[in-house]
Amino acid sequence: MSGARPSLDAWLAEAKRDAGAESVGMYLCHNGVVRSFSRDGRPVVGMDLSVDRARLDEIVSSARLMEGVSLVRVWVNEGRLAVGDDIMYVLIGGDIRDNVIEALTALVRMIKTEVVTESELRPETGRAGA
Repeated sequence: MSGARPSLDAWLAEAKRDAGAESVGMYLCHNGVVRSFSRDGRPVVGMDLSVDRARLDEIVSSARLMEGVSLVRVWVNEGRLAVGDDIMYVLIGGDIRDNVIEALTALVRMIKTEVVTESELRPETGRAGA
């Protein structure tokens, strides 16, 4: 869940070769990236991102127990990131669309609210802003 950025193509290829792949009806991928504006529309030039790796491990373990889910893979970046840099990759595989969409949405929400701490960098100072 940490280290070098993985390949989503490689993750999918590995998942499809897995022993339980015949029961998977859908894979969903999420690739969060640093954007050039905040939720309130203010400009952003990057972000400082830190990760609670122990909490991430807990959340990934719990996601594997969600209804219909048979595969969970997560990678979260860390450090000073520029606009366009990857924040995270999430791959969920499961039985049916409804279960997989629900699991992906819940997992990404938990990562964003319980695992990562983001400080957006503003263009006027290059420092973290609220």
